[in-house]
Amino acid sequence: MRVSLKDVAERAGVSIKTVSNVVNKYQHVTPAMRARVQEAIDELGYRPNLTARHLRKGRTGIIALAVPELGNPYFAELAGAVIDAAAEHDFTVLLDHTRGEREQEVLVSQGFRARVIDGLILSPLELESDDLLGREDDVPLVLLGERQYNLPYDHIAIDNVAAARTAVRHLIGRGRSRIAYLGARTDSANRPANLRLQGWREELTQAGIAAPDNLVGPVGGWNRWDGAKAMARMLDAGVRPDAVFAYNDLVAIGAMRVLHERGLRVPWDVAVVGFDDIAEGQFGAVTLTTVSPDKQAIARLAVASLLRSLEGEAEPEGRELTAEFRLVERESTLGRR
Repeated sequence: MRVSLKDVAERAGVSIKTVSNVVNKYQHVTPAMRARVQEAIDELGYRPNLTARHLRKGRTGIIALAVPELGNPYFAELAGAVIDAAAEHDFTVLLDHTRGEREQEVLVSQGFRARVIDGLILSPLELESDDLLGREDDVPLVLLGERQYNLPYDHIAIDNVAAARTAVRHLIGRGRSRIAYLGARTDSANRPANLRLQGWREELTQAGIAAPDNLVGPVGGWNRWDGAKAMARMLDAGVRPDAVFAYNDLVAIGAMRVLHERGLRVPWDVAVVGFDDIAEGQFGAVTLTTVSPDKQAIARLAVASLLRSLEGEAEPEGRELTAEFRLVERESTLGRR
């Protein structure tokens, strides 16, 4: 037999309303009463009927998270953080994979799964503002990433220019002056890759260090082999940096492999900094210095934003919300101690 609120109330010697308040995490319950009810819950093995709870509010209890690539460790780790943040509010997360393709991002944003979700967190790569201007779906939407849309949806990002400048400043502080950037793209300037390029250039300029074009390595994607190809092209062209700032950790790891194959030691010959702080960066032969976005904060802000919309508290013009970042210093710039 399924244990009910009434069963818990009788075991704890309180009203059903008090049990409901504890289960729903209302604040106005004394610690002693909360502990008393929780003890009864644990003894009876009570589990709330989340489906019924959401249905009473006209919800499904499901939110969707759409990211470009689940195989990318950054997005996998971010998805885990979103799942944890949503679980704190008794929501389940449906994961979607857009492959960073505009057509798929448009399809997701227009609500093709609107009947089964209460809200959508979308991390787009190719989506344009015009794609969202005519959005008819009324499912709450939160945007992640560094592209600026100026639309009535909450947007959560870190300051990419400042983060890049922090990484380059660290390399300059380690005595490096020929600092390459791997990760340039030819598309619009407000995309993360080019915002990080902007930060690279600004910090070098402020330090009075040259930022020649031959130290900028374009990439076709964001994976290990893209970093390896970009690093190999630069070295094959006779360009020899003494440091590399990479668009992300995967590009950095690919570059480090090529440096090793060419007989260049990291960090003594070439120091390397990545971006994203994925777990893989801590377990290579040389651990990776990296810019670490606060993924947990990004996830909490995104879920909280959806909840505000569901409760009718969202701002009509949307908000720009910024998560913090920090530089994690490891062997790829410090060497082994």
